[in-house]
Amino acid sequence: MYTPRAFVESRLSVLHAAMREIAFGALVTAGEGGIEATHLPFVLAPQEGPLGTLYAHVARVNDHVVRHAGEALAMFAGPHAYISPNGYPGKSVHGREVPTWNYIAVHAYGVPETFTDPGSLLDLLDRLTRQSEQATAQTPPWQVADAPTDYVASMLGAIVGIRLPIARIEGKWKLGQNRSVDDRLGAAEWLARRRDDDAQAIARAMMSTTAP
Repeated sequence: MYTPRAFVESRLSVLHAAMREIAFGALVTAGEGGIEATHLPFVLAPQEGPLGTLYAHVARVNDHVVRHAGEALAMFAGPHAYISPNGYPGKSVHGREVPTWNYIAVHAYGVPETFTDPGSLLDLLDRLTRQSEQATAQTPPWQVADAPTDYVASMLGAIVGIRLPIARIEGKWKLGQNRSVDDRLGAAEWLARRRDDDAQAIARAMMSTTAP
């Protein structure tokens, strides 16, 4: 990922937090058939290995991962937002502004492994369900044990687990760090007036990087 120095985020705790919050990503591989990608919810096991380990699952008929040997890339796209030149104070002074797009992204690389044993798959589904249900704030949250045992067993037989030990990881927080404080604050305030969640999230992130 092309990342100018101003936008680099290398703190593992921050990268892990972003992956957990985003949760949904794309697993990309390359092989004889070319480049392929599958969009998946992921669970992060931060203590497994020096950089953590990602878990996901696909339908058993999706042989995307097993057909491609070698390194894979898990991409997590965080909040992103368009910024009009009108958001920058300099536009009204000199007019030399163009549209920009700010965003947060994490790329994790590693060699994926697959597993099909029911115990490991059930553990993965339990962890994924707890993570996903927590975001719904339901009381009580749904859990895998709520479904009939025979039904769960049939579902386990239809999926393949994926384990991706992270060998390297990179983050890009493109939040206007290469601009003046006035520009960043002006753009953040412009975004904060918009109602969509991504604009609000990028505005908060820009404010936090501008704070002393």
